[in-house]
Amino acid sequence: MKKLLGILAVGLPLLAQDLAISPERIREHTRFLSMDLLEGRGVGARGGDLATEYIATQFALAGAKPAAADGTYFQKVPLVGVETQPQTRLSASASGKTVDLRWLSDFVGVNARQQAQAGFEAEAVFVGHGITAPEFQWDDYKGADVKGKVVVLFTNEPQSADPKFFEGRSLTYYGRWTYKYEEALRHGALAAIIIHTTPTAGYGWDVVRSSWGRESPFVKLAAGENDLAFEGWVTREAGQSLLALSGRTVEELLAAADRRDFKPIPLGIRFTGNITSKVRSIETRNVAAVVPGSDPKLRDEVVIFSAHWDHLGVGEPVNGDAIYNGSIDNATGCAMLLEIARAWAALPRKPRRSALFLAVTAEEGGLRGSEYYATHPLYPVAKTALALNFDAIYPWGKALDVVLTGAERTTAMPRAQQIARRLNLAITPDAQPEQGHYFRSDHFSFAHAGIPAFSVGHATEFAGKPKEWAERGFAEYNVKNYHQPSDEFHPDWDFTANQQAADFGFLLGQDIANQDALPDWVPGDQFHR
Repeated sequence: MKKLLGILAVGLPLLAQDLAISPERIREHTRFLSMDLLEGRGVGARGGDLATEYIATQFALAGAKPAAADGTYFQKVPLVGVETQPQTRLSASASGKTVDLRWLSDFVGVNARQQAQAGFEAEAVFVGHGITAPEFQWDDYKGADVKGKVVVLFTNEPQSADPKFFEGRSLTYYGRWTYKYEEALRHGALAAIIIHTTPTAGYGWDVVRSSWGRESPFVKLAAGENDLAFEGWVTREAGQSLLALSGRTVEELLAAADRRDFKPIPLGIRFTGNITSKVRSIETRNVAAVVPGSDPKLRDEVVIFSAHWDHLGVGEPVNGDAIYNGSIDNATGCAMLLEIARAWAALPRKPRRSALFLAVTAEEGGLRGSEYYATHPLYPVAKTALALNFDAIYPWGKALDVVLTGAERTTAMPRAQQIARRLNLAITPDAQPEQGHYFRSDHFSFAHAGIPAFSVGHATEFAGKPKEWAERGFAEYNVKNYHQPSDEFHPDWDFTANQQAADFGFLLGQDIANQDALPDWVPGDQFHR
């Protein structure tokens, strides 16, 4: 402990008890935030309000100041909840034949225009993977006019043996489904439908169904702003039936989509959709607190620490339990955020730059809270040094390593390596870069705006345990507990690994906050400032 306290001091005078990040405090914050009392911390629900009040109160008790523009701890995030109703219909026809699709079984999707009722009828064009990437000399649209039409496509990226092509095994943003819809909108499409396959998506239809079969939150459209009438997915089997209307197959178009000479293919199919939605305005908020820096010239620049406070609320019962507590995902991250804020505020001499602590809303609905912050920042993007995110850290004992999702993209990586060595932690690379984890947590919203950002993730190895033990634990959690009511607090959890990850973020944040120059992206990275 004395050695750790010496490390945490970073050469400064020490209030040992206040500066030591405590696994017990992290435990108690996690326990409270994942209690049934908070009803799964649903966005726009009572439990979510209780969670944000608790987090704001803890920031205040820690000595972190309100950071929102109105002088409170709450940045209001105007969202619209859109829940597609079971009576929604989608069909495709060609040459006198019609294929009717069944909601949830064959297709899912949402009206991104945030309307209660929307209908469309339009021709379909197959656009491969739906990518326009000049730096890779790739254009799936190749000048085709898809305005007012339905684009049909696959997620992921063209496959190649070239390790430099679309960054090889690592998925780029071009491969994410979010990009597909954005690019379709930029080309003027009316709707976009992804044909799901497990290899291209990286997960099964059950994940798509559970994610898209519930309410989807959107940042409220501004007056005059447009979006797709339908963002949808169909199963591989449904896609096969649809493509059969044009005399084609899923396998044939998958192969075509991987060729550089691919050109958009008019399918001769006409889609008809009648999308019925339950639409509501959602009052939700990010919780924001700041500890001002000590340097008069740099204190208007910030290091961001973030974690999402929301989970899935009350939902479909599983074994009689309808509360989706989200203890690991992400009460743990919020607990660590609170503990880092407390320790930072206790520093007798503050770092030169300020520290902004953000507990963001609606991550589970598509990173909406962090997306809103990135487009409505409390501190200018150009004056944000780094964003460190914490999401789902397993409390399984003493860690031997830490996974940094995306740190290698930034010039902060060498300093991260130095901090890890000081804490006797190895840095383990993402074992599944093809899954695009970098684009699936809140740090991505900051990166999308140009801020160097990454997540400080969970350990993959634990002291006294074989590596296979942790691998089995991850597999069991993902299958049995991830996004299930069974993600509940366990009194016998050991939060040492959470403390270690918080120590790491605390020290790295201080280091960056004291540097003369702002970090940046590695030259050539797709998010370079």
